[in-house]
Amino acid sequence: MEDIALVPALVAGAVALACAVAGGVLTRLGPWYDQLRKPSFQPPDWLFGPAWTVIFTLTAIAGYRAWMGAAPADATWILALFLVNALLNAAWSGFFFTMRRPDWALCEVALLWLSIIVLIVAIWPIDLTAAALLIPYLFWVSFAAVLNLAVVRLNAPFGAKTASE
Repeated sequence: MEDIALVPALVAGAVALACAVAGGVLTRLGPWYDQLRKPSFQPPDWLFGPAWTVIFTLTAIAGYRAWMGAAPADATWILALFLVNALLNAAWSGFFFTMRRPDWALCEVALLWLSIIVLIVAIWPIDLTAAALLIPYLFWVSFAAVLNLAVVRLNAPFGAKTASE
């Protein structure tokens, strides 16, 4: 039985780690980011790494608990929901930092936020604790969306070539 429990733990951890690594690779800080006007309520840059580490850890635990509590027929779609969420999470970094399109990232963050709501609602009947572990993620992405909106308002328009490009 312990070997059976190991697979969901490894998969949940691997998905969370892959999402974190993808987001890190796609997050390119530098002159472009440094020159953006940012809202006064933006936390210092060093806080984002620890915050995401906690969130990815809680998400992996939630995924593991939901998978273990689900009926075998439901485990596949639960995994699919977590994978879609991970892709949306990494895509936000790609839009914002790699493509330098905070405006597109603002549209995409709505899908990310919705995917977290879908996860919470889907796993709530399976494991209340797993659903509750996703609430900090929802709050953090909500805050990130507000930051994203502020950056768009302070810096728009985006997409035009600059002299440095």
